[in-house]
Amino acid sequence: MTPARPPLAQAPAARLVLLLPAGAALLAGLDGAAILLGVDAPVDLARLADQHGPLMVLGFVATVIALERAAALARTWGFASPLLLGLGALALILAPLPLAVGRTLTLLGTAAMVALYVPLWRRSRDDAVALQAAGAIAAAIGAAGLLAGSPVSHVLACLIAFVLLTILGERLELSRIVLRRPVGLLVIGIAVLGSLPVSLVAPGIGVRLLAVLLIAAVAWLLVHDPALRTARAGGLPGFVGIQLSLGYLWLLVPAGLWLVIGPVVSGTRSYDALVHAFFLGFVIAMIMAHAPIILPAVLRVDLPYTPWMHVPSALLHLSLLIRLGIGDALDLPAAVRSGGVLGIVSLLLFAALSASQVRRRRRRKALR
Repeated sequence: MTPARPPLAQAPAARLVLLLPAGAALLAGLDGAAILLGVDAPVDLARLADQHGPLMVLGFVATVIALERAAALARTWGFASPLLLGLGALALILAPLPLAVGRTLTLLGTAAMVALYVPLWRRSRDDAVALQAAGAIAAAIGAAGLLAGSPVSHVLACLIAFVLLTILGERLELSRIVLRRPVGLLVIGIAVLGSLPVSLVAPGIGVRLLAVLLIAAVAWLLVHDPALRTARAGGLPGFVGIQLSLGYLWLLVPAGLWLVIGPVVSGTRSYDALVHAFFLGFVIAMIMAHAPIILPAVLRVDLPYTPWMHVPSALLHLSLLIRLGIGDALDLPAAVRSGGVLGIVSLLLFAALSASQVRRRRRRKALR
């Protein structure tokens, strides 16, 4: 008897198609980063520079997260979220289209992501899913703000809360055997979501509250996340442990800046340090750590660990030390530029290395 074929949206090839816009958003976002740094970019388009933040967070990161969650739900309608987010990213990239088109599609995609978590929650009543759902709500609030014309700096707390809560939920999901009832982390998550309206109405109070919650999250993770104990181990566990440890430490930079300065102004050194410490130091480190776990779940392809993964990781963290610790701290634009370029190289290198590893594993399987 021939087994039934999976619905089209659940087939690995279809998932790859849904992932392609996320890759386009990443490349366009990095192109925009190069323009902002004042270095030669493959496509010198001011629109890519203006949309650098939304492309990286809601175009790339959100699409990947939505695709992973849709794959976990395994219902065709769930793939509406990564589809809409991907189309929104493409609309932001295509210059002839009004920005409102991309922003509307992005808002619809985040709303679909919130809906996606409802059956996931009903299925398991899992605390990890609750945290991730709270993150999706934060993403929808941020997307709504962008559609209304708010600058990225005004909805920055929403974008940070979206990724933070999603990753906290992911860590909790992967550690559920050890952490049966993480009340402390749930309280932090609820408080993070509750701080967002305050940050929009009274930014000075809201971001300082979020800063305290970031520090509380770091403290909780450093004590309870079992993966940190593997940092000295070899192989994939050691790589994951190192990435998580460094990523959690980078969270202290935006927390410290918000506590001392309060709301940061776009275009300042403080804004540059806060944004890149979080979205590169924390978020990209988390993506590197989880890529060998998430990619097989989403595309059903193996991403085997290789010691070469430490190279782009080391370049990433070195780039931030140069950019933030020297460039922003000492007001040296050349160091900001050098660190920024090195950061772009680290991301492209990790993507190329991952693609190479997947291709190599497929060749080995074909020869067996």
